[in-house]
Amino acid sequence: MKLSNATLAQIPIAKPAYDRSEITVGIVHFGVGGFHRAHQAMYIDRLLDKGLATEWGICGVGVMPSDRKMADVMAAQDGLYTLVLENPDGSRDARVIGSIVDYRYAPDDPDAVIELLAAPSTRIVSLTITEGGYDIEGLDRINVFGLLAEALAQRRDRGLASPTIVSCDNIEGNGEVARQAVTAYAERLHPGLAEWINENTRFPNSMVDRITPVTTPDVIASVESDFGISDAWPVVAEPFTSWVLEDSFSDGRPPLEDVDVLLVDDVTPYELMKLRLLNASHQCLCYFAYLAGYRLVHEAAGDPLIAEFLRRYMDSEATPTLKPVPGIDLPSYKQTLIERFANPGVRDTIARLCFGSSDRIPKWLLPVVRANLKTGAPVRLSAATVASWARYAEGVDEEGRPIDVQDQLAQMLVPLARSQHENPLAFIQNTAVFGDLASHPRFVEAYLWALESLHTDGARATLQRLLREDVP
Repeated sequence: MKLSNATLAQIPIAKPAYDRSEITVGIVHFGVGGFHRAHQAMYIDRLLDKGLATEWGICGVGVMPSDRKMADVMAAQDGLYTLVLENPDGSRDARVIGSIVDYRYAPDDPDAVIELLAAPSTRIVSLTITEGGYDIEGLDRINVFGLLAEALAQRRDRGLASPTIVSCDNIEGNGEVARQAVTAYAERLHPGLAEWINENTRFPNSMVDRITPVTTPDVIASVESDFGISDAWPVVAEPFTSWVLEDSFSDGRPPLEDVDVLLVDDVTPYELMKLRLLNASHQCLCYFAYLAGYRLVHEAAGDPLIAEFLRRYMDSEATPTLKPVPGIDLPSYKQTLIERFANPGVRDTIARLCFGSSDRIPKWLLPVVRANLKTGAPVRLSAATVASWARYAEGVDEEGRPIDVQDQLAQMLVPLARSQHENPLAFIQNTAVFGDLASHPRFVEAYLWALESLHTDGARATLQRLLREDVP
């Protein structure tokens, strides 16, 4: 059965009990991918199912060429899609999500998107545009920040309230990063607009958490065979979900606390916890695991050697850099992370975790390194993780098979990695990625030891030696 409004009543799984025709758009979201649909859109769907937030429906907006496919799927399915939760015991829970009530592909009609963003009914603009999406080079009007700048200028000129802009990307201080990008871009296009934005627009920081792998053809086929639904782009996720959000809004908000979103004055402790424990641990896992022959995250996390490496990193290097996290039992949270990584139903891929490393490592792992260099705390496991990335970036695994290094800086990083047999510091001497880390003797010593071990003995033997107490 093809998923659409016309077939919704016959769909044999949980589905919206609300009348979607009564939902109006209050949130415009840039970057409708798997994570948004498994996370923010799911929370709004929960509110709508409670009979709340009918003025807070979501309109998705795509700006990248790759978003054209999502536009076509959203149009064909009336914005509906299937969310499948993969439980650790092998069971699956599925629901049709109905909170995305419109979708626009900005290159088709940028003026219509600007008008939507400028409409007084649009009170929140949210973003999942990836860690590398905040580059503001150039003055392209048809990108996230160009569209926002034009819309905010119209709102200023019309005397309208500003929307709240909520970044949901995995960046430390994501709200402040969004503020800087929006105001800088706006000022280029409309001198003086930045002052109005700073006075009228809120950019709350947020922490978002749900492991959401890429949708594969196997997922699409299983949704049809297991649930009887023909869905061109379902999304799968783990059962765990968390959203911590600063309660700072320009023009109202939905009652998110009614669906277990944690509203706080300061999200920083939660943000650091998630980025430095979950996200950085993914980086600690992925390169070693790939080099050791693993291709699925749950299989690697189920390896006692890799699991112990992650626990040691979290305990000895990440945790000392964190602030107290109100209401969180950190030891329990860390153990839960290992269990989440090892969930066999999610079938997350090592390749997904290795993607875009030059955006991820500097934002998630290197802050841990710098904090510990400053305080004298250990850095050897973090340094070894950087070395494992450098070894992976050579583009050849331990069996001599090619590695497809997917990174926006691959053309620069792969040659540097391949030159490190002659110059072992070549990779980390790239100051654009690593800053001055190559000038810190304690980091360099640990990095060089791990890189030599990876070249000489391989990933598994290196992990075994790292877990001994006598390694530098």
